[in-house]
Amino acid sequence: MKYLIKTIYLIPLLIIGLFFVTPTLAKDSKIKYSRENISNYFLGIISLNQNYTSSSYKYFNKIQSLKKNHSNYNIQFIRSLVLLEKFDQAFKFSKEIWSEEGQFLEVDLLLGLDSFIKKDYLKAEKHFQKLNKTSEHSLFFDDFLGNILISWIKASENKKEESFKFLNKIPERYTTLKSIQNSFLNCYFDTPKTPVAFENIIGKEESSFSRYNFFLLNYFVSKNQIESAKILASKSLNFYNSNLLIRQAKNFINNKKSEKITNFFNCKNPEDVMAEIFYVIANLFSTEKNYLLSNFYLKISLFLNDSFTPNKALLAENFFLQKKYEESKKIYKSIKSIGDVYSWFASKSIAIILLETKGKEYAISNLKKEFGMLVNPNFEHYYELANFYKDNEYYDESIKYYSYALENMSNDHFLIPKILDRRGTSYERAGQWEKAEKDLLDSLNYLPDQPYVLNYLAYAWVEKNININKAIEMLERAVKLKEDDAYIIDSLGWAHFASKNYSYAEIYLQRAVEILPLDPVINDHYADTLWMLKKDLQARYFWQHVLSLDETEKELKEKVNKKIIFGVNQ
Repeated sequence: MKYLIKTIYLIPLLIIGLFFVTPTLAKDSKIKYSRENISNYFLGIISLNQNYTSSSYKYFNKIQSLKKNHSNYNIQFIRSLVLLEKFDQAFKFSKEIWSEEGQFLEVDLLLGLDSFIKKDYLKAEKHFQKLNKTSEHSLFFDDFLGNILISWIKASENKKEESFKFLNKIPERYTTLKSIQNSFLNCYFDTPKTPVAFENIIGKEESSFSRYNFFLLNYFVSKNQIESAKILASKSLNFYNSNLLIRQAKNFINNKKSEKITNFFNCKNPEDVMAEIFYVIANLFSTEKNYLLSNFYLKISLFLNDSFTPNKALLAENFFLQKKYEESKKIYKSIKSIGDVYSWFASKSIAIILLETKGKEYAISNLKKEFGMLVNPNFEHYYELANFYKDNEYYDESIKYYSYALENMSNDHFLIPKILDRRGTSYERAGQWEKAEKDLLDSLNYLPDQPYVLNYLAYAWVEKNININKAIEMLERAVKLKEDDAYIIDSLGWAHFASKNYSYAEIYLQRAVEILPLDPVINDHYADTLWMLKKDLQARYFWQHVLSLDETEKELKEKVNKKIIFGVNQ
């Protein structure tokens, strides 16, 4: 804490020291650290961090006199230029500040890409070699980015062995990323290993690799193996139904527009593959909530391959997460032209923005209007519209569209249990318990081991004081499926409470409280159990804790206040 206080006071002193340069400093230093320069520098930093890139560029552009002596200024100005897609100026500025001894990842990256685009491979390799040195302390880039880019220089020079040699220099901790690049190199050199190389990535259980179904599908289309592309699209959607790229590709194939798939990406074009590298990096930074760097690398990706317009969805999402709603909405509107799948996705995303900016009624009205413009709505459209209604507590409307979805899909579709679950919970919240119970049971008949469906139905039974023994049995199964889920553990404890097995209830509820100590309902259940076990002091302690929690709703507070005085009313 003392260190923090010292730091807080040191910063203003440092700024004051920079404002009032002493006469002993050289004349260029006086210019460099003038009051105006310092003001522009800090305003540029603040603007960039808040994603006001036009403003940051304006402030940074005024103080280019700092470029010879201020490394952080150089980095921030380059980032501003790239974010504004001023690549020619970014290349020119990078050349002006580059030096043999300098260690600027952004500078060598941009100059390497500029040289590569101009087919000056010798100079490009020189810059990419430096990336391995400048990035040695980076989580994402240590001997990774430089070697990958050099492998594509060698591929462009038709040096197959050398391209794979540089790929193999990448550290083993990047195994999956190496496998992805290996697939693209095989595709570039058109080897028979290409399909298997992609299938090895796709075969991984993590859903994050579902994207690479698209690149294999893209390969099949480029080889005019349309039937193989169709089979892959249908098969992959059984597992990755939410993957927009695959859904859109399948839509293109069904409408005999397969050429649009290869327009997005061509593995024979090294710049397209490099663009995919930077898209992956942008995704990594986005998951780390570093949206500035995510957008920086995404802009480089789109510069290298501006035809892959679906990648702009990540940019729109980043803006949304930064609460830059107008920028986000503008990009979503721009990707509507990609195709039917992206158009509907953009409509849903814009509706979510409208929820934040104009309220629930306006957002729902807008999405309903967009839905009405669909030429041939299918079960997915009904399902997704129903989800939007349900998430906004329009339960009757959600029930209607879940029903339409079920009517328009095959009886063996893998989404049926999920839709039954969601319609069942809508029925329950709309006060139609018999229909809710039927849907939830039907969902479990289709797919028995759904822990959250088991929990929802069993907890509802407990609250209604029916089927308690069956509820306990179902909740025990749910706990085995989700051992550390506090809400399911709480439900099991509460079911034991309902059956007056207070000792068992205490065991489970204590565990639930340990996992989620700030949940008001779980703490209340635990306090009730302690009371029934004659542990009055402990019970009152936990009730007082419930009252202190910000998340405790007014109705629960009123009940708890009574219990503190009178105890549990059996």
